[in-house]
Amino acid sequence: MYTPLIYLMFIFVFFSCTTDKQQVDLIVTNANIYTVNANLPKAEAFAVSNGKFVSVGTAKEIKSNFTSDNILNADGKTIVPGLIDGHCHFYGLGLSMQKVDLNGTNSYDEILQKLLQFQKEKKPEFIQGRGWDQNDWEVKAYPTKSKLDALFPKTPVVLTRVDGHAILVNQAALDLAGIDNKTSVVGGEIIKNKGEITGVLIDNAQDMVYNIVPRFGIKERIQALKEAEAYCLNLGLTTVSDAGLSKMQIDLIDSLQQQGELKIKVYAMVSANPYNLDYYLKNGILKTDRLNVRSFKVYADGALGSRGAVLKNPYSDREGHYGAMVTSLENLSAIAKRLANSEFQMNTHAIGDSANSFILKTYARELKSRTNRRWRIEHAQIISPSEFDYFTEILPSVQPTHATSDMYWAEDRIGPERIKGAYAYKQLLDINGRIVLGTDFPVEKVNPMLTFYASVSRKDLKGYPEGGFEIENGLSREETLKGMTIWAAYANFEEIEKGSIEENKYADFVILDNNIMDIPIEQVPNIKIDGTYINGEKVN
Repeated sequence: MYTPLIYLMFIFVFFSCTTDKQQVDLIVTNANIYTVNANLPKAEAFAVSNGKFVSVGTAKEIKSNFTSDNILNADGKTIVPGLIDGHCHFYGLGLSMQKVDLNGTNSYDEILQKLLQFQKEKKPEFIQGRGWDQNDWEVKAYPTKSKLDALFPKTPVVLTRVDGHAILVNQAALDLAGIDNKTSVVGGEIIKNKGEITGVLIDNAQDMVYNIVPRFGIKERIQALKEAEAYCLNLGLTTVSDAGLSKMQIDLIDSLQQQGELKIKVYAMVSANPYNLDYYLKNGILKTDRLNVRSFKVYADGALGSRGAVLKNPYSDREGHYGAMVTSLENLSAIAKRLANSEFQMNTHAIGDSANSFILKTYARELKSRTNRRWRIEHAQIISPSEFDYFTEILPSVQPTHATSDMYWAEDRIGPERIKGAYAYKQLLDINGRIVLGTDFPVEKVNPMLTFYASVSRKDLKGYPEGGFEIENGLSREETLKGMTIWAAYANFEEIEKGSIEENKYADFVILDNNIMDIPIEQVPNIKIDGTYINGEKVN
């Protein structure tokens, strides 16, 4: 028979050997989890506390060690880390949602009808639109302003091409901007026909018009950011890498995030103009749990679709034309030198093989004694065969849907030999070991499921071409998922805090309504998002 003292000691020992379950904010169980963590690739449950994953494993392990008032049974659905768009224009998407949407138009006449409808509904004093692409039309020549002049003789019209490297404007806009036959431009082109301005302006020539475009007020800018966020969250994006922001735009994003008005995370590439360079190089990196400002976006050349990309040899479909550098070689070299002597990353838009060659060699020269700088080539679209090896130390940041959008006309631009070094994503990955995947939205559609599909299948949504465009440069599903999560996080210096589902990382994750890693690739574009979570909070 136990004495009271012995009984009390027994009770003490019993309870001291029993581990209390840890109270957490959220438990997710019964899930098909692709963690993107090499040490634990698959799991079925995890626990979240204070916005971070505290444990990942089997349902039995999690239930044995944790308890929560918020338990989510995923019903076997697939969960992946929060998706990261490695190169986009988040703020630009929001602004474009305030304009006439010209994406997917099949003719110039369709555009004109959209503009007339917009004028009837809004009665604007200034019409802006974005998204036209003459390569999608039956008549693939650039449009001219003659019909715009007839329909809108007094209302300025500015229509931005899908890639942002060309605009079509009417005479009213040209007059406001002070552009006439005597106007010249460096780093761009004013397209003419028989000596007369057609209304199409390429690259730097656009700036003269943009200078007279009415600016959105603070309410419109906030509305633009909120609309862009809602659109992105609904598609499973938890971090967006915005390729080219001003200080004003960054400050607005930061203030909205600090107030809890903007949940999405932003990796901000600062537009590399003199003011921004001076300010941020003096004040240093800005980092919060939702905003990271530690890189500069630089433009080398223009786009292939508007023949602004700079090539070593002339365009195959325009005799004697090589494209044009948007930033002078001297300025590119000077920016690289300044950034090499700072902690900031340099992310350069380079499309043509000549532009890529210059930037790759400039990077190599400035970084020769520096490590872990993670400088990036944005697009890396056409690379000379002898220059792929530069990517051993330089990160390629590409957009898989560019390949499947451009495949209809890209070979016409650069010919059968140069196309072999274009959109070469697998080759770039094999050399570097990582590749960053994004969309360049609103140039392409926002949906990351389309990125995944294009990366693996190298086909458009109609299933063309049957075998895939240059399928040898397609990525596997595992490589693609990494390019949209952990490798994109690495490119943003954020792999310690996000990009995979593992302990001590922020609980950014997405619930899919189908298994992206297992279903036929043709079904991936139809996957819907059942839940987007940032720091453990459901945000859509």
